[in-house]
Amino acid sequence: MGELLIKLNVNGELYEVKVKPYWTLLHVLRNELGLTGSKLGCGTGECGACTVIMDGKAVLSCLTLAARAEDKKITTVEGLATGLKLHPLQEAFIKNGAIQCGFCASGMLLSAKALLDKNPNPTEEEVREALSGNLCRCTGYVKPVKAVLDAAKMIKEAV
Repeated sequence: MGELLIKLNVNGELYEVKVKPYWTLLHVLRNELGLTGSKLGCGTGECGACTVIMDGKAVLSCLTLAARAEDKKITTVEGLATGLKLHPLQEAFIKNGAIQCGFCASGMLLSAKALLDKNPNPTEEEVREALSGNLCRCTGYVKPVKAVLDAAKMIKEAV
C-alpha cells in the first residue's frame, strides 16, 4: 500500500508526515514524531492511555487513523506545559498524588483538559464522567477527580 503525505498540527507545531493509510494517529505521534507521552495500552479503545485532544474533543488516538487527523488541531500531553511552567492540571495531579506509575496520566490529563476547556466549573459527577474512559490500576479515581476539581479552582483564580 502506498504512502500519503499529510499535514498535522500537533501542539501548535506543523508537521508534514508520510504515513501508511492504515497507521493510527498514536503510531504517528509516537513513532514518527517522537511524542511518546500518549501510550499504547489496550489498542482497542478501552483504556484511554492514548487519549489526545483533537479540535477540542478528547479522542482515542489508537482508534483514529492518522489521515483523519489532517488539518485538525491536536494536543498531546507534551503540549500542556508552557516551557518549564506546568499546566494547572499537571500541578494538581502532582499535588494530589494522582500520578503513580504514570501510564494512564497523559490520557487522564487530556480528558480532564477537554472537560475544563468546555466546562471550567465542573461538578464531581461531570469530572467522573469525563475520566470514565481512562483506566487506572495504581491510584484509582479519587485522587484524579480531586486533582481535576483543584485544577479548575486554580484556573479560575488565575483569571
